[in-house]
Parts: sequence; structure tokens; C-alpha cells
Amino acid sequence: MLDISRIIAGLVISTAIGWLAYRRRSLSRSGWLGAIITGTLTFGFGGWTWGLTLIAFFLSSSVLSHYKQQRKQQLAGEKFEKGGQRDLAQTLANGGAGAALALLYGVSGEPAWVLAMFAGVMATVTADTWATELGVLNRSKPRLVTTLQPVAPGTSGGITWAGTLAGVGGALFIGVCLMLFYRGEYGVWAGWLVLAAVVGGPGGSLIDSLLGATLQAMYGGSDGNSTERAIGRDGAPNQHTRGWQWLNNDAVNLLSSLGGAIFALTAYIFVH
Repeated sequence: MLDISRIIAGLVISTAIGWLAYRRRSLSRSGWLGAIITGTLTFGFGGWTWGLTLIAFFLSSSVLSHYKQQRKQQLAGEKFEKGGQRDLAQTLANGGAGAALALLYGVSGEPAWVLAMFAGVMATVTADTWATELGVLNRSKPRLVTTLQPVAPGTSGGITWAGTLAGVGGALFIGVCLMLFYRGEYGVWAGWLVLAAVVGGPGGSLIDSLLGATLQAMYGGSDGNSTERAIGRDGAPNQHTRGWQWLNNDAVNLLSSLGGAIFALTAYIFVH
């Protein structure tokens, strides 16, 4: 059922939070627009449980992106496709699948299995963000998920114990938030939401790492090191070295979040 007041509330809240994030340089102008789009759809069609969970992801990710930011840039800044400010493509890659599920949820009578998929999506993007932001600070070198060979910090497909634990923690965080928000909105404890998140989040993160290590587009930077950047900071194109050129980091994030949704749906079906 279409709730105009909820859509308006979502628009106002997402605009305000996006503006604060823009002022703190967590979002670019286009990223602010992406936050408004995803936030309005998620709140308007999903409801408060969905919207508050999206806010929990965004706030926690913004805090971690600023944590030891200078150190992270020194360690791996040249490897990442984009900087600390999220743009339109990044916000849609992280929130677009959840917004689409919210739309499906609202127009199809709010089935629980769609909420389970949302848990998997949000757990995946949170786990990936937490793992990236904290894992890059790990003292020991990451290892490539496919071969376990040591790689430089920030390498796509590289994993560390710290990053893995941070990812699991992020997924659990989303599961608990969902359960608490659902309880507050409907007065029912839904422990299966935690299960969906802790299955979907690590599952989606594994897909992210596997794609990053194998099919994601990588380039040779001017310094001779591998990077996700197709264009160097000097504006010159970097040489494509491996992977599918269309499969950039945003596409990997979107595909892995959809994989997390499938893992979470499987967990939901198993317990029901």
C-alpha cells in the first residue's frame, strides 16, 4: 500500500542526512543525489525498519571511512578506484538493490522473504565496507583469496583476518539492527533476520573477494603497481591488465550484494 507520508518522510530524512554527509565530505554532490533516491525509496516502500537499517549502514560506514583516513590513503589510496567521497554510482551500487527490494516489498504485500533478501543485501555491503576500511590497516599483508599468496594492502580480492572479522561484525551489526527496528515497528522479535544477515553478509563478501581476485577490471598504474583506476590522477589512461573492463568496483559491489540476498533467502527458506 502506497504511504505518501512515509515517502515524504523518507525524502526529508535522506535529504538531511545526505546534506550532512556532503558537508563532512563523505558524499560528493552526485552521491548526495544517490542517497536521496535510495533513501526515499527504501523508507517510502519498505518502512521504518528498512529506512533505519539503511541509516545504520550509512552512518557506520561514514564513521569508518574517516577512521585513520590519512593512513589508509598512504597504504592503499592509489589502488582504490575512487576516493573517500561516495559518488552517485557508489551510492546506487550499495543502496540500489535494497531500494529495488523495498519497492518490491511495498507493492507485493510486504512478504517476509523479501525482507530476508534485504537483510542479505545490507549485511553484504556493510560487511564489505567494514572489511575494507579496517582490513587495510592490518599489520600483516593480505592474502589473495584464490591462492593465499601475499599481496599489497588494498589489492582487490585480498583478505586479512582483521578484515574478515570486521566483515562478520558488520553483518551481525545489520542483523541486530534489523531485529531491533522490526521489534520497534511491529512488536515482534524476528530472530531469523539476524540469521539471514550473518549468512548473507559473509556469503556476499566472499563473492566480492572472488570477483575482485579474478574478473574485476584491473589496470597498471604509472608507478608500476596494480590499481582499480582506469584513469590515473594525471588524467592519462592506465593500461588494462586483466578482468572484464565493464566489471569495475561498483559493479562488483552490486553483484556481490545480490549474491548476499540469495544466501540470505536460502537461510530464510531453511528455517521456515
